[in-house]
Amino acid sequence: MRVPPGACLLVVGPSGSGKSTLGLAIAGLVPREIRSSMSGSLAVDGSETRGREPADLAARVGIVFQDPGSQLVMERVEDEVAFGLENRAWPPATMRERVPEAIAEAGLSGLERRRSNRLSGGQQQRLALAGVLAPRPGCLVLDEPSANLDPDGAAALFDRLRSLRDTRAATLVLIEHHVDDAWPLADLVLALDRDGSVIDVGTPDAVLARSGERMAVAGAWLPGPGSSGEPMRTARADPTRAEAVSPAVVAETRDLGFRYERGAPVLTDVDLTVGAGERLALVGANGSGKSTLGRLLLGLLRPDHGIVRLGGDDPARLPAAALARRAGLVFQDPESGFLTDRVADEVMLGLSDVERAAAPALMERLALPLEVFGHRSPYRLSGGEARRLSLACTLVRSPGLLVLDEPTFGQDRLGYASLVRILEEHVDRGAAVIAATHDRRFVADVATRVLTVVSGRVAR
Repeated sequence: MRVPPGACLLVVGPSGSGKSTLGLAIAGLVPREIRSSMSGSLAVDGSETRGREPADLAARVGIVFQDPGSQLVMERVEDEVAFGLENRAWPPATMRERVPEAIAEAGLSGLERRRSNRLSGGQQQRLALAGVLAPRPGCLVLDEPSANLDPDGAAALFDRLRSLRDTRAATLVLIEHHVDDAWPLADLVLALDRDGSVIDVGTPDAVLARSGERMAVAGAWLPGPGSSGEPMRTARADPTRAEAVSPAVVAETRDLGFRYERGAPVLTDVDLTVGAGERLALVGANGSGKSTLGRLLLGLLRPDHGIVRLGGDDPARLPAAALARRAGLVFQDPESGFLTDRVADEVMLGLSDVERAAAPALMERLALPLEVFGHRSPYRLSGGEARRLSLACTLVRSPGLLVLDEPTFGQDRLGYASLVRILEEHVDRGAAVIAATHDRRFVADVATRVLTVVSGRVAR
């Protein structure tokens, strides 16, 4: 395969097919920085990546990882954007001009002095993009860059990429499951199969005509209905159900308020009641407080004022073992919740005999069979696989409340369909699900109630 200068290569395929690994190889991190073996030839600007000095390749190729928080190194937003320019020895006057420009392009104006680790997942994604785009590299590798962005942020991102493609200002390698937005940008499409082999490569129309059916069977998302924005089906539940029946209260908040350190309030006067059998979607802009609300409901954060109750108790005062069976959280960054070095150990950790017996079947349904994945490291899974492992570790305990933070990130079509079915079954057994998400398809397919979080307040 040859990608001409200034072209856009779209890489698609099911979860675990090697898309991210290809991006890491183009950036020179495979095999140099990530222990691996590599055969064949991979050249950037006519020279083999394995023969390039890291600094030389880094000056030519910018990469945004699937987990953007893992590449942030500086404490403040403006310092993070300046970091790459300093390493390239940009003159200070030019840096002072470019840093605020790149921050504004990423939609982070006003957050220049904000701590990077206090940004939401979507804001961290914007910051990683700003840092990579600031030095204007000749090649950009973007691994699911829209996954954590709100709709406005995703639209702005694709507008920016469209401008880069139209002006041929950079060669783009775009790895995306949101193919409705990405497909029109592509000059070439590389479709990978589950085993990492090539299904097809060519122009978008040619690949779709030749190999669309095989790609669908493999689990890849295709452009059109059922892809990025269209629901795959209509959710079964009746949104008025809560009015007709009074379900048991699983979780509630009253006058809830929270702020990090001495900063501005993140949540203000939140009143929320969640009943058994509900599937609640929290939507809203990046940084509006959705993830923070989820953590407060599980007692991982303590409110500044107001109350949180989980089954009538303060979750922050429950013993860890009791809390894990009442409620579970699937983190936006699943690796932050992993505790062991083997997938089998991770999913079995702390389980009762009954739960241990149920774990293999659940892992099979989530396309992570223990005979294949059990010996692997959780930290060497693809983004979608890591998300499903995090879900399995929580679901196997059958918690009464399941809080999901961007649950569809990195999921192929088959993984998404399995996720929807498993959540339906879990709710049918009397549990409640709360999902913080930007995925309109997931909201349409799953939610029985939708709440919008606007600047820390819940708008009904």
